[in-house]
Amino acid sequence: MYTGTALFDLLLPGDSRSLKAKRSYVRPIIAALRRFEVSVAETGALDLTGRAEIGVAVVAAEASHVREVLDSCERLVAGRPEAELLSVRRRLHTEED
Repeated sequence: MYTGTALFDLLLPGDSRSLKAKRSYVRPIIAALRRFEVSVAETGALDLTGRAEIGVAVVAAEASHVREVLDSCERLVAGRPEAELLSVRRRLHTEED
């Protein structure tokens, strides 16, 4: 069994000056990521209006499948025009970890 995690650090547009506006950018990204059957949530920068951190986790029997799913998630987030992907931190965990 393998578990993979990814943290996406996003810069949001300048008009996201309120938490309500921030949610209007983050919510569709999270909904799109759920199509990959992953666990996903806004995990950091919760009180910052121009930034967002989204965490993704996936569990699979093969490490290659975990990598493929995380690659797909990263491509989706990087391709979103409403947010700039600043960084991605990924980890792969095995049963021995």
